[in-house]
Amino acid sequence: MLRRDLLVLTAAGLSAPSVLRAQDAAWPERPIRLVVPWPPGGSTDVITRLFQPKLSEVLGKPVVIENRGGASGSVGASEAARAAADVYTWMMAYDTEAINQTTMRLPYRLMEAFAPVSLVATAPLTLVAGQNAPWRTFPDLIAAAKRAPNTIPYATAGVGTLAHISNTLLQQVGGFRLTHVPYRGGGPAAQAMLSGEVPLFMTPIPPANQHIRAGTFRPLAVSTESESRHLQDVKSFAQQGFPGFEAPTWWALLGRAGTPEPILRRMSEAVSTALAAPEVRNRIEEQGADVVASGPERCRRFLEAEVEKWGRVIRDNNIALES
Repeated sequence: MLRRDLLVLTAAGLSAPSVLRAQDAAWPERPIRLVVPWPPGGSTDVITRLFQPKLSEVLGKPVVIENRGGASGSVGASEAARAAADVYTWMMAYDTEAINQTTMRLPYRLMEAFAPVSLVATAPLTLVAGQNAPWRTFPDLIAAAKRAPNTIPYATAGVGTLAHISNTLLQQVGGFRLTHVPYRGGGPAAQAMLSGEVPLFMTPIPPANQHIRAGTFRPLAVSTESESRHLQDVKSFAQQGFPGFEAPTWWALLGRAGTPEPILRRMSEAVSTALAAPEVRNRIEEQGADVVASGPERCRRFLEAEVEKWGRVIRDNNIALES
């Protein structure tokens, strides 16, 4: 009797991995939910929609985007973190996720609630002036802001975004003061610029790129160490009196914590394949971003470094989100 029970248990133990492997191999068996924690029209939405059709094609099932904007991306991220760990809910994270870990009391911790899949792309931030703004250069703006502190407004995609935190740091280091006007995403902020509500917009290049090309937005600086290939002849902040300043924005695909490794690898490979398609890569780069398509481990190291880097900047400089 005991021998027969042992044989049954042994057989069950041996068969369990093969059952799991069969389930992993069959994935995905139904449409995939991809949470974008920002409104339509902003950089996260734009980048996601450029590779989502090809990702659906590669996976063989629809990838359905759900925009869940609010509170610097934390509303959508919190919803994704609460989702069932059923390997059918994924999230497109934006740079704010690293900042939110320090500035907000969240119901989740980024590196505990999510499993990194791939760093999708990076891009420089740029500070752009509106068509009728009087400042021709970044030094011109600084001089005007020093003459009249807190009288010049600038837009961002929201409180606590990298654009907000990095611009606040620039003001502290440079000794000038602007007035922050946060919007609920890059799309609404760009529209505010176009309508003349605000004269300045600190943003990743993608939401502003078409307006820069049309001449309605005038870039004053970029957040790369030196000039960016995406905005030639535009000097960096570092080249204009802020040595060492560098703040690239980023987008990363994340799964839920506990996702089986074979499925993480499958999704990472599918993302890499989608991003490698010339029509996808070219369209993303035309927006002013650089395709990365890293694997899960490189993505993990990157996210951990971003959380540590910007947490230190916020604490060391006493950066308040209401500023």
